[in-house]
Parts: sequence; C-alpha cells; structure tokens
Amino acid sequence: MKTTQLFTICAISLIWAGCQTTSETIEDVARTIHEQVITLDTHVDINTANFTADRNYTQDLPTQVTIPKMIEGGLDVAWLIVYTGQGELTSQGYADAYANAIDKFDAIHRLAEEYAPDQVAIATTSDDVRSIVAEGKLAIMIGIENGYPVATNIERVEEFYNRGGRYMSLSHNGHNQLSDSNTGERDGVYIHGGVSEFGKEVIEEMNRLGMMIDLSHPSKEANLQTMSLSKAPVIASHSSARALSDVSRNMDDEQLLALKENGGVIQTVAFRSYVDVEKHLAWREAQNDSTISPESAPPVNVSDLVDHIDYLVDLIGIEHVGISSDFDGGGGVDGWMDASETYNVTLELVKRGYSQEEIEQLWSGNLLRVLDEVQAVAAQLQMEE
Repeated sequence: MKTTQLFTICAISLIWAGCQTTSETIEDVARTIHEQVITLDTHVDINTANFTADRNYTQDLPTQVTIPKMIEGGLDVAWLIVYTGQGELTSQGYADAYANAIDKFDAIHRLAEEYAPDQVAIATTSDDVRSIVAEGKLAIMIGIENGYPVATNIERVEEFYNRGGRYMSLSHNGHNQLSDSNTGERDGVYIHGGVSEFGKEVIEEMNRLGMMIDLSHPSKEANLQTMSLSKAPVIASHSSARALSDVSRNMDDEQLLALKENGGVIQTVAFRSYVDVEKHLAWREAQNDSTISPESAPPVNVSDLVDHIDYLVDLIGIEHVGISSDFDGGGGVDGWMDASETYNVTLELVKRGYSQEEIEQLWSGNLLRVLDEVQAVAAQLQMEE
C-alpha cells in the first residue's frame, strides 16, 4: 500500500521549490495536479425529468451532478448513463425498454446541443475529450447500462453506437436475453450459464463497432466468458474489489487477474456498500439508534475508496485501474458526495504518494487508453470485412 512520504510530496510538487510539511502545502500540490489532469467519471445516472427546457443541468439542481457542480469540483468528463431496469423478456418488455433508452439518449443530446452547447459537448473518442477540455468545456460521454433494450435485434447495437453510446453492459440486476446477472448469487439460479448465444453475437458486434464492453453487472461466469470472447479490452465501469467488500457487484481476484490479462480497466466505484459493506451497515444502524455513538460508526469515506484503488493497483497494476462515482444512482462516499467534491479524491491520492502521472492514469488515462484500443480493434475488423 502506498504511504504519504515527505520525499514523494517534494518530488511531485509543481508549485514550490523548497520542501514544506504543512497540510496546506499538500493541498496546494493536490490542487495543482487536479487542475492539470483530465478528471473523468465513468458512471453518472440521469433522470430525464432533469433534461427539459425549464429544468436541466445548467441549473444547480439537487442532483449529485450538474454543470455548476462539475465546474466547482473540477470534474472534466461525465459519462451519462442510458440505464434501463430489467423487465420481462417479452415483446412488450423489449418495446418499453427500447423507448426508455431512446428517451435517455435524446435527453443527453438535448443537454449538449440545445441547453448548454457553450458549456458541454458530447465526446465519442479520446481526441474529442482532449479537444473539448482544451476549449474550456465539459465533456459528456454516453454509456449504456443493460443491453436489454437491444431486444433480439442485433442492428440496435449499431443504432446505439451511432447515438453516441461508447460502452454497454450485457445485463443489469436480473438475467436477460444476453447474459446472466450478478443477482444470480442470491438464489443460485442462472438461465444461460454465462453469456447467451445472442449475447456472444452482441459481443462480436460491439468489437466490430468499437463499443467498450462493461462487466459491472453481469455474473462472474458471464464476465469470464466475455473476456475470453472479446477481441478488445473491456471495462468494469463502476465496481470495486470483492476482497475488501464481499458483495456480488464487486470483482473477485480471479476476474481482476483476467481483466489484467485482457488489458482492460476497472473503474473503482464510490458506492458505500461496495466500498465497505460492514462499515456502511454499522453507520446505517447508528443513524437509527441513539444509543450508538456516531464516532464509533463513521460513514464510508474517500479514504476507504482509495483503499480499493491501492488494493487494485497492487494486484493488477495501475494501468488497469480508474475511478467512478455512480452518482445519482446510489453512489457517493463521505468527502465525495457529489461532483463539487471531486478534488477530495485527488487530495487523498496525493496523500498516499501517487504522482501526477499516476493520478492522470487513474482519473482518465487508463479509460481513454482502453477506448483507443477498442476503436483500433474495430478499425482493423472493419478493414477485414
């Protein structure tokens, strides 16, 4: 595990010649680094009621992410999520899922193209991200949580890609037509034994198009099969280390080592129970029991989140680790409860001794590297058609 060391802080400092030891000095170093690196959060949920002419992210809404909060916290890139809850595998279920997905795609495009074109722009490549940020704008990217809206129509994968989607998970909480879900751990019931035959076709099509495959909700077996089948690196857009918090949504060491072999990246998520399920349950109990001292049951915090980053870096290497929040979808830890507090993550990384180069990798470099590699694989596959 990394520790804060005086010589490390001196080495990474960009703003003072002498070596000082005050917390203010460490904060200054962190602030400078935070301003210079591109910060990217791979998972922010949305409610389309907040994407109208009268109510949208240009305003300081009570949501965890808005344009003002991103600016205040120095968050440069937000992946807004086309999320669809799992429903019945019927014609009506598929129709409803598709309508929900299109509603969210359209909402995100309205924000960028109608409500805030001077403040944000949609990015679909790493070059887009860098040019948008260089212009002084915020970058918006689009992820798809749950392949359920694809229904049984392979052409929809390309449709979603053309609408700006650059990653998609095969499933969410509940098995679907593409793969089993992590929720199978609750009762031991699975319907595919991993990825379905149609799911394998979808993986192949995502590789062909240049859409990243997200492992954050499917079952362990589905994830291992996906990594074996994919011709390109994959991501886990919002998951943490199961060794530190034993919940089905986190990845165990076997999956993590396979992810390393695949060349992918896990975006460590600031979701309290995924960071420390026991600590979170103790805190919740203390909130409802006046006999428990709040000091004895503190909330899950940024330091706990970075413990996961340390663990992942030690296990699979820093080039395979990133950061995500799951804001407006249940995410948030003490110290990073909304986008306005994003700097606090960088501060904790500096305290642990991470360099500016390493912090850049964690915040955006690794994820954008995977996106580049996925798109390069797609270009090669399309040339071979």
